[in-house]
Amino acid sequence: MQQPAPQLTFKAITLSVILTVILAAANCYVGLFAGLTVATAIPAAVIAMAVLRLFGPPNILENNIVATGASAGSSIASGAIFTLPALILLHHWQRFDYWWTLAIVGLGGVLGVLFSVPLRRTLIIDQKLLFPEGVAAAEVLKVSVNPGESVKVLGLAALAGGAFKFMTSGVRWMPESFTLKGFIGERGIAFFSYGFSPALLAVGYIVGLNVAVLVALGGFFSWWLAIPLYNVYFHDMDPALASQLVGLDPEGAAVAIWRAQVRYIGVGCMLTGAFWALWSLRKSLWRAVRSGLAASSRGGEVAHTERDLPMSGVLVGIVLLVFPLFLLYHAVVGQIGVSLAMAVIMIVAGFLFSSVSGYMAGLVGSSNNPVSGITICTILFASLVLLWMLGAEQARVGAVAVVLIGAVVCSAASVAGDNLQDLKAGQLVGSTPWRQQVMLAIGALAGASVMAPVLNVLLDAYGIGEPAHPGVKPLSAPQATLVKSVAEGMFGGQLPTKMIALGAIIGALIIAIDLYLKRRKSRWSAPVLAVAVGIYLPLDVSTPILAGGIVA
Repeated sequence: MQQPAPQLTFKAITLSVILTVILAAANCYVGLFAGLTVATAIPAAVIAMAVLRLFGPPNILENNIVATGASAGSSIASGAIFTLPALILLHHWQRFDYWWTLAIVGLGGVLGVLFSVPLRRTLIIDQKLLFPEGVAAAEVLKVSVNPGESVKVLGLAALAGGAFKFMTSGVRWMPESFTLKGFIGERGIAFFSYGFSPALLAVGYIVGLNVAVLVALGGFFSWWLAIPLYNVYFHDMDPALASQLVGLDPEGAAVAIWRAQVRYIGVGCMLTGAFWALWSLRKSLWRAVRSGLAASSRGGEVAHTERDLPMSGVLVGIVLLVFPLFLLYHAVVGQIGVSLAMAVIMIVAGFLFSSVSGYMAGLVGSSNNPVSGITICTILFASLVLLWMLGAEQARVGAVAVVLIGAVVCSAASVAGDNLQDLKAGQLVGSTPWRQQVMLAIGALAGASVMAPVLNVLLDAYGIGEPAHPGVKPLSAPQATLVKSVAEGMFGGQLPTKMIALGAIIGALIIAIDLYLKRRKSRWSAPVLAVAVGIYLPLDVSTPILAGGIVA
């Protein structure tokens, strides 16, 4: 059997770790400031193509390994900044403790890698999902080996996209979005927004018209139906929100209603979609585990492009990680039964939502993967169990505990989604899956090792939620603020549960429509998670995805 080109080389691992640390630190600031992180696999692939060429002939598999490890720069940063600042906002932490941060984010990242092993066979091979950023990364990598006409096309496209982004986000010669807004009558809101994002246009182009339409329909439901109806008929349901809306323009009112109420419809829809996705994938996941165990026993008979980490080792690793998680949680709640329950919840929820994260990454890409929504679903699920075990009188301990569970699950889900994008790219260029999985674990641990120092620097320089110095604008940490609000709301009874329930019902209706379309053997489908993403995300994210689908 022909041996593949070198992949896990010293120079590739070293360059990947360096890029991971740099990109993870950069994503910490971006995420705390704007509430999102930037995908890092493609920039890392481009850098690898340039740097590794200095040490010998170009090797597409070695370049792919660098990109795989460096993708942890965004996924680990997401797991940390979307959740751990909530412990600062809850005044449980004054600073980010190094060993706690490393343990929480590092363990979550390694779990995400382990969970992605059966998911690769299920989502990439069986389900044949598109994984748009994985496809794009593979095309970038192929150019390094077979330059030609494709280099011109790729280069012109990159220059056009980069120039457009520079004009909007850099020098601001153009607005980043186009908005139409107005009041109809006293309270009716008319609102439309289109984001001028080449990346989102490309995602829509790759995922195709069907998924792009569903994401847009979710957005139109939120912004054209749910928000106007809420402002007209349910304006006084939340007195605090009603007072906040006084004097706001149509856009400000729409965004405030979406943040406080309507996006929780998307959370409820995700909950329904999450359980339905796992139920739908149950046979495929079981086949993946069995085939992985069989492949481990066959050893050399399996082509290197189909060799994952040994499934028996993956299962043992997941079980062994329960113990350190138990110790972490026991240090917080001090009750053995509750701590064990938390560790088990984390493992179950981690696999469930890693599956969902991977599925959504395959549908709409990692950049549009609503990992914060997945984290909210985890916190809701964990809160219900801990309310029963701890009682409402231990609300403070319960809120901290569910944030810790959410932090591990968020890290696992982020890494799993990004890892599957990398594995899709690897499938297209002929990489060995187990080598990519090892590299991502190294990248996850490298990124986790710098999270606490970077977060403390940002905390000292800007502050999180509250200014560090007079006259300094603090980092808003929007996702962590939402996590904190949900954790407190579950233990204080202030969460918009009616909106979550409505979203769950809508999710069930969408599933029924999808089943009907499949029965009719229609060329259209209605995956519920695509609609849930649209409901949960801002409208200026959904509309360019639709435009890309129409262009395709």
